[in-house]
Amino acid sequence: MASLLSARCAVSLRKSASLIHFRSGALLFSRCYGSKTASSPEFLHESIVPSMHYQKSLPRLPVPKLEDTIRRYLAAQKPLLDDDQFRTTEKIAQDFQNGAGKQLHEELVAQDKNNKHTSYISGPWFDMYLSARDSVVLNFNPFMSFNLDSRNEYNDQLVRSTNMVCSAVRFMKTLRARLLEPEVFHLNPAKSDTQRFKNFIRWVPSSLSWYGAYMVNAYPLDMSQYFRLFNSTRIPKPGRDELVTDEKGRHLLVMRKGNMYAFDVVDRDGNLVKPAEIQSHLKYILSDSTPAPAFPLGVLTSENRDIWAGLRDKLVAAGNAEVLQMVDSALFCLCLDDESMRDHIHISHNMLHGDGCNRWFDKSFSVIVTKDGQAAINFEHSWGDGVAVLRFQNEVFKDTTEKPLVHPGSPPAAVDSASAVRRLSFNLDRELESGIEKAKKNFDSAVSKLTIDAMEFKKGGKEQLKKSKLSPDAVAQLSFQMGFLRLYDQTVATYESCSTAVFRHGRTETIRPASTHTKLCSHAFVHEPNKHSVEELRAMISECSKYHGQLTKEAAMGQGFDRHLFAMRYLSNSKGQALHSLYTDPAYAAINHNILSTSTLTSPAVSLGGFAPVVPDGFGVGYGVHDDWIGCNVSSYPARNVHEFLQCVHKSLEDIFNVLEGKPLS
Repeated sequence: MASLLSARCAVSLRKSASLIHFRSGALLFSRCYGSKTASSPEFLHESIVPSMHYQKSLPRLPVPKLEDTIRRYLAAQKPLLDDDQFRTTEKIAQDFQNGAGKQLHEELVAQDKNNKHTSYISGPWFDMYLSARDSVVLNFNPFMSFNLDSRNEYNDQLVRSTNMVCSAVRFMKTLRARLLEPEVFHLNPAKSDTQRFKNFIRWVPSSLSWYGAYMVNAYPLDMSQYFRLFNSTRIPKPGRDELVTDEKGRHLLVMRKGNMYAFDVVDRDGNLVKPAEIQSHLKYILSDSTPAPAFPLGVLTSENRDIWAGLRDKLVAAGNAEVLQMVDSALFCLCLDDESMRDHIHISHNMLHGDGCNRWFDKSFSVIVTKDGQAAINFEHSWGDGVAVLRFQNEVFKDTTEKPLVHPGSPPAAVDSASAVRRLSFNLDRELESGIEKAKKNFDSAVSKLTIDAMEFKKGGKEQLKKSKLSPDAVAQLSFQMGFLRLYDQTVATYESCSTAVFRHGRTETIRPASTHTKLCSHAFVHEPNKHSVEELRAMISECSKYHGQLTKEAAMGQGFDRHLFAMRYLSNSKGQALHSLYTDPAYAAINHNILSTSTLTSPAVSLGGFAPVVPDGFGVGYGVHDDWIGCNVSSYPARNVHEFLQCVHKSLEDIFNVLEGKPLS
């Protein structure tokens, strides 16, 4: 089945998809969501094709051939190493391919054949996330901010919060009733995204439905992560955390000023509580005069996972088990911030980390709404790669802006919110108070080192690049390589995430944008601007674009090298074997020390996305290539200068677009 995919879908993925990738998370396919059918007030829409209709027949993620993995690995290492280093790494890799690697690969393939219900990467990837002991803040949780409602009066904090909660519950109910439209990537929507096709495919057995979609050039995506969206929390445990989902929870967790509240948003019959009642409860919380707690519990979720696990055990022992269960089983977390946002940089800092007190970073996701109605989602990354989160964000934005359930001037219901809303209180002893103080100190120290800056390049974008027959993503990535070379005179390990959601339980694969092509092109632009003709420079850009397109296509088809090497290392460790020298080679450590960690995001719902660098001397590069402009939202720690890097990226984009317009480099 994978060969069917690669024969037709792979090339088209690059050419026809609107590509969105997020952090170490996801490459998604932008599309218009929502059914054209009428729906009841309880649901966003009522799809005639069941949500999980395609899940059983999704193709399996292929284990790449070992020789292909080694070839791709060495190609990615080439621009990062000098000749002597490369010869050493090449010899080690060939030894691995002919010896230990061959054995590990065969065992991995055999293991995969015995586990046809899943993918070879799913288990190891969950384990990698859940075993990480670093704080989830900055290291893992990203954010995606919502665009404002075009009608400013709907951005009132109370109105927007109420509508977002109502739309979120409607999404949850639509999903659980299996009425949410399946996630499908349409290469020819005129044929496949039609009522006629849906009327046909609904009757095709789910064991064969993927093939039916394939026949009209449509590619269903894995939706196995969606159930973790609601009522889910990451629970800290010594050594390895646990993901817990309790679908019985009917309440919402709300945080304001570090205080925690809960109230039901679903009634006993499973229906959405009246929007005017939800509005009343949120108004009650927003007007609550209770001061901020001296020891805000939420900051513990920003702590080292083993330390947090120990403190959570102490919380339970101190009699807080029932209230923690309320937190863990809540549908999701709504964070109401009392601050107004000054600008995009302020939004990025607030939505990525805030002050640490008004967040519960372990919830599968939190919706954050500021005093001036700016909104974002901050999500915990172990349970999923952002596919489900972005779908949720798109649907909630569409629903709240097109069909809001409360309006400016809508009166809240005359209900007793004081008895419906429970303010959660915790028994804390001196040891727990001290743990909270230390967590806050550690949090403040970590976030104080983070700098975020943004850049907008207004002289061209996607339209002009496509006219030049260039991949917009490839050109953006080339500008990062060029910018880094201009500032630091180096080519370094670069990470771009790509979803493998076209496969059952697919997670992600890595695109390696730093190549011999980008190195050569960057060197020509930065160090030899007068040595090459405009035609030669254009030819170099074109080569970079073609090669990046090939890497993207391979990654989307599960044909990268990173996950395969990772799975074999995981297998070797699980057997207690000594690691082969490929994994102890300094070059392997260096290519996995991703100084440039990049992610692209363009969606009608999303204003900007952001994340911290993944290494102390790195950049976290969020970017979007729009029709006529290119934007970057970049973070760094003190080891790097984010302001100068963005200036160099801007200069690189100017040079690239000048060359495309036939102008020589100045």
